[in-house]
Amino acid sequence: MGKIKVVIFPAGAENALEIYNSLKYNLHLEIFGISSKSDHAKYIYPENNYIQGKFNINDEGFLERLNTILEELDIDIIIPTHDTVALYLAENKEMIHAKVLTSDKKTARIAREKRLTYDLFKGESFCPKIFLNPAQIATFPVIIKPNIGEGAKNIFKVTSKKNLDYIMSSHEDMLISEFLPGDELTVDCFTNRQGELLFIGPRTRERIQMGISFRSQSVALSDEMKHIAETINNRLSFRGAWFFQIKKDSNNNYKLLEVSIRQAGTMALFRQLGVNFALLGIFDLLEKDVEINKNNFEITLDRCLYNRYSMNYEYDKVYIDLDDTLIVKEKVNTTLIQFIYQCINQSKKVFLITKHEKSVEETLLNYRISSIMFDGIIHLKIDEKKSDFINPDKAILIDNYFMERKQAKNLLSIPVFDVDAVESLLL
Repeated sequence: MGKIKVVIFPAGAENALEIYNSLKYNLHLEIFGISSKSDHAKYIYPENNYIQGKFNINDEGFLERLNTILEELDIDIIIPTHDTVALYLAENKEMIHAKVLTSDKKTARIAREKRLTYDLFKGESFCPKIFLNPAQIATFPVIIKPNIGEGAKNIFKVTSKKNLDYIMSSHEDMLISEFLPGDELTVDCFTNRQGELLFIGPRTRERIQMGISFRSQSVALSDEMKHIAETINNRLSFRGAWFFQIKKDSNNNYKLLEVSIRQAGTMALFRQLGVNFALLGIFDLLEKDVEINKNNFEITLDRCLYNRYSMNYEYDKVYIDLDDTLIVKEKVNTTLIQFIYQCINQSKKVFLITKHEKSVEETLLNYRISSIMFDGIIHLKIDEKKSDFINPDKAILIDNYFMERKQAKNLLSIPVFDVDAVESLLL
């Protein structure tokens, strides 16, 4: 089987960069990016895997140009990263010359318009009160926001009828909602092709800038959050990653703000715990059964110009796989090399554990990796389990192979990391 060719479109937004980071190490995939403007994606993709041009969905001839690129590159899957783009691709799936990783067009339309979202859930306790006209407002403040919008743009807290009248007259297609004074959360979700809700992950929204959470921490899933997630999932037809936002009212109950069918950039938080939303979505789209294997420790993401993580697990031994982990696509994984030297500097022991079919020492030498970097090299037979050779006391395992990670986590109760999650271990 050849590599699965995946296009991320548009490629330069924060969530698009997160999808790229979540997929770039996977040996089954080749990743491409398409953008309609010059942005950060230009600097991270290999030159032959990045296409920039007239790819705004409102441009005349857009679909024809898109299909031409998809055919030239022999693309299997396209992942939309913007709400409006996701809606367009969902509504035109039959005419697109690749599989589209998104929910169905009805779900996409309802999620794109808050008015439709609130109409669908108006009988539920978590639906906020929506005022159809100013005469229904008994007390202020209220919130005015666009029916179609994202990134906290054009959202106003209004404290008087005068301000209300001014904003409503100067903006089109706005909604009036009850004011919600409490804490706000985003809840990340994953639904498979059978409509099963496999993952619900609430996280905080702290230091909000440009509508993006620059600090986020995973929080415990409550029965209230679970009920909201399951109700939304049962009413709509999701496929892959999606999320919703909730905020507490004056009675300390969560109310729904919005639903989105795309992947969020801050889903990177849960990726470091083992939940790779984009990868799960790709395999599910290819009719493969997927499961969640989440690590059980708390983690916080903080953004500056890059992601950094902190976790409440102390380790002093690291076990690292060789094939497709330390060596990926016939190149040295420099992120993992950086981590190994970080461990050496911290006097943590590092062990290479592998079922490599050739001489491990010769392979390391061929890639100019010194064997003295490791405190030990454990060379196993193909039928031996790595979990049988790991000392679990304050240990972690880094391995690209899911079953090895699953066995180590289940049998030894240690944290396990795929290749894409090594960045969470860097200081």
